Amino acid sequence: MPTMPAVAVTESLPITNPNSLVDVDLPVPTPGQNDLLIEIRAISVNPIDVKIRQGAGTPSEPLVLGFDGVGQVRAVGEAVEDFAIGDEVWFAGDRTRQGSYARYTLVDHRVAARRPGTLAAASAAALPLTAITASEALCEHINLGGDDAFLMVGGAGGVGSMAIQLARVLTQGPVIATASRTESDEWCRRLGADATIDHHRPLAEQVQQLGVEGFQGILSAYSSGREADFAEIMAPFGRLVVIDAMPSLNTNAFKPKSLSMVAESMFTRTQFHTSDIAEQGRILARVADLVDNGKVRSTMTKCFKGINAATLREATELVESGHTIGKVVVEADAW
Repeated sequence: MPTMPAVAVTESLPITNPNSLVDVDLPVPTPGQNDLLIEIRAISVNPIDVKIRQGAGTPSEPLVLGFDGVGQVRAVGEAVEDFAIGDEVWFAGDRTRQGSYARYTLVDHRVAARRPGTLAAASAAALPLTAITASEALCEHINLGGDDAFLMVGGAGGVGSMAIQLARVLTQGPVIATASRTESDEWCRRLGADATIDHHRPLAEQVQQLGVEGFQGILSAYSSGREADFAEIMAPFGRLVVIDAMPSLNTNAFKPKSLSMVAESMFTRTQFHTSDIAEQGRILARVADLVDNGKVRSTMTKCFKGINAATLREATELVESGHTIGKVVVEADAW
């Protein structure tokens, strides 16, 4: 059986430990009927990779992380009709199977799409997971449009960087982001935010100074304990979408304005094999068009070279620092 190089977790260790991510050789996976076998060109490192590694314990077999990926189709399953060998694609992966920290990975063809032709592989690899997360939040949960006002809490992060751009496409209303550093403020404004506010300070006074009467939608990466703060600045019947953990939820703060809250996970469709699983492929196709039409730009801010354990430990340590802007990408050397 042919093998391939991959990077895996064999035990949960701090990322500074040389054994936290290790180089392994694994069998090249065989596509199922709905699968694409993709040779990886570039990947990105996401906070979810960190969480899974930290909680992995001692897996019974090497655990290959990685969700975002860009690569070339090398084989297709029997039921695949819309992709062919040689196609350049991008995808955001699936928590139920091995990931993209490898030379080859399997992806259900329904959650992949042809990648933007105007971006290099590394630049494209920054986008898929955050594009799906932001699109599901803004289009499906908030239904942002018209002249709706939108607030992104955590604007300089990976999801925030994509949500600002998509919101700018969807609404004619004010697009505001939170940022606590000068470089974060500048980044958010370059992506299309009309203004920024500081999420380390009470929000209502800052929002009032901007002249925004109430947000129809808020997407938040920093949510715990902020229900009252959010409720004060939301419009009646507004919608809050959270992508982080909220150990407790004070729904009383939401009742006077009939506000709603939903937790967003872009893995839901693949984890539970929902009937509309192909919507993720359609989202990526739409975002590819936005990129190629100049309406969305890559959020890559750091690119490492070489998909191997040493490089991925370095990239992961940067992500774990919590101070990154945009996305951290790792590009494959020639396999």
